[in-house]
Amino acid sequence: MLDCDAKPVLIDGQDTLAKLFRDRVGRWGDRVAFREKDFGVWRAYTWKDYDRHARQVAAGLMALGLRRGDVVAILSEDNKEWVFVDMGAHLAGCVVNGVYPTYQAQQLRHLLVDSDARVLVVEDEEQLDKVLEIREHLPNLLRVYVIDWKGLRGFHDPLVEPIDHLYEAGEHFRQARPEALDAAIDAGANADIAVLIYTSGTTGAPKGALISHRYLLHSATMAPDPLPLGPEDELLTYLPLCHAAERMFSLGSCLAHGTRLNFAESSETVIANLRELSPTVVFAVPRIWEKFYSRVRTLMSEATWLGRIGYDWAFAVGTRRADHQLAGRKVPASLELRYRLADVLVFRNIKELLGLDRAHFLLSGAAPISPDLLKWFMALGLRISEGYGQTECGTATMSRADRPNPGSVGFPLPGVEVKLGEADEILVRGPNLFSGYHNNPEATAKTVVDGWLHTGDVGAWMEDGSLRIRDRLKDIIITAGGKNVTPSLLENALKFSPYIADAIIVGDRRKYLSCLIMIDQENVEHHAQAHAIPFTDYKSLCARPEVVELIAQEVEAANRGFSPVEQVKTFRLINILLTAEDDEMTPTMKLKRSFVEKKYAALVDQMYREPA
Repeated sequence: MLDCDAKPVLIDGQDTLAKLFRDRVGRWGDRVAFREKDFGVWRAYTWKDYDRHARQVAAGLMALGLRRGDVVAILSEDNKEWVFVDMGAHLAGCVVNGVYPTYQAQQLRHLLVDSDARVLVVEDEEQLDKVLEIREHLPNLLRVYVIDWKGLRGFHDPLVEPIDHLYEAGEHFRQARPEALDAAIDAGANADIAVLIYTSGTTGAPKGALISHRYLLHSATMAPDPLPLGPEDELLTYLPLCHAAERMFSLGSCLAHGTRLNFAESSETVIANLRELSPTVVFAVPRIWEKFYSRVRTLMSEATWLGRIGYDWAFAVGTRRADHQLAGRKVPASLELRYRLADVLVFRNIKELLGLDRAHFLLSGAAPISPDLLKWFMALGLRISEGYGQTECGTATMSRADRPNPGSVGFPLPGVEVKLGEADEILVRGPNLFSGYHNNPEATAKTVVDGWLHTGDVGAWMEDGSLRIRDRLKDIIITAGGKNVTPSLLENALKFSPYIADAIIVGDRRKYLSCLIMIDQENVEHHAQAHAIPFTDYKSLCARPEVVELIAQEVEAANRGFSPVEQVKTFRLINILLTAEDDEMTPTMKLKRSFVEKKYAALVDQMYREPA
């Protein structure tokens, strides 16, 4: 493993998650740690509740015979049991392997076999079926615990038990050996592996990144401010907790700062839950920020003429104010007064509608975001910070709300070094680095060279010393004419359109650029209904010439900001409605470039056979 002798990272003197958790329970026992909806009502769980269940899990794992370093896998949507099992495994000295609930049986097989998981916790009967399909390939799996036993009454299998049995076994073990659990906690070390996070595997089998307690404790502080977070803050958790960004921000901020977590009911209810909760802290992937923008655009198209005039006036005022802030100039008193009036009359209602009326810290991460979108939010009075990192290095840089610079991902966090290597590849070094790939020393050696993580991203330093991400090194397009094009810049410009959900630009070794586009279903359907455009389903909607023309206008508008060689000459619509459960999409709701290009190769070839 890498960096075994690196300087330890501590929070309040604690060098592991388990020790920090024990410290937090002692300090915050009666405070609310998180909330989850139960039959439509938000139910609160205190740090003492959290501790009781986590200790039951930990003791149950020890009673089963698990030892330090053994792997416990979790296959479930976000819920209270996920965090009980996660922390319980840490208390027992085990390693947590979170699995995306959208994974199919054969994907699950690879992760469980590669990690040599000893215990698996699944959400329900649907997830259990995947395990039973591959059970003959899992000889080292001791037990499968099911969170939701509904639908399994009368089911008997020596491998499978309801999770209540784990809690009960743990309670018996704690009574028999009351000192064992704290001894296990005390035995933990900063460099111990806490988590296995598997990469998406779009170019091969997923690799398991070994994540230490040191890495997670460093990520939990998420300086440079440090983060303006505290125990009175509310956060909505909605991305899979097996995703590095969600784990670091949600679980990390809860443990480091006492931020209260609220589990979204499902991926479909994220926007509704945000409006319902109005959290004070919002971490979102670009797709969510894009949905906010699209929602407002749609509402304005439905507003009365007086409402549209009011919005246009307010937005013009907000834009002028944002221009002063971006230029580092003091906002004139008269302009600030007009903005405050615009906020009272217009922006406050928009913020309440989006669930952002109480938010004082907003962060975007896990994918690039359009600078135009960040400027739009600034006009509303909402400053979004942007973080940059990878599974292999956690968060490496973060922009500051007091130094807005859309297009920049900010400055290196304290203790983290960032430099540009060959071909301007971003290299990272510091306590935030992972400890290597599980069972894959060759890949580790290629990724970390002389202590520097080779990220595969191309960057550039901006005038203020902040970092700008140009693109993935492997995604840079070299046209037939020899021109280097960074596709993400135009893709982000396209996604700023309320009618475009995602876009993949194609053109490597070709004479011009083309694009595969996924439309925004809600907004395009609304447009079709408002203009009496007939359609029956998503596929027929994409086929309508009026819709193709609508998207053509959006492409033309985005093209205006780029040189002719960087512009898209032709496009096609992906006429299948994709979700995070589809192979084409990542858990952060963006299209997988290489996968999409291969799957829709015939569509791409068609764009180059026909005149642009």
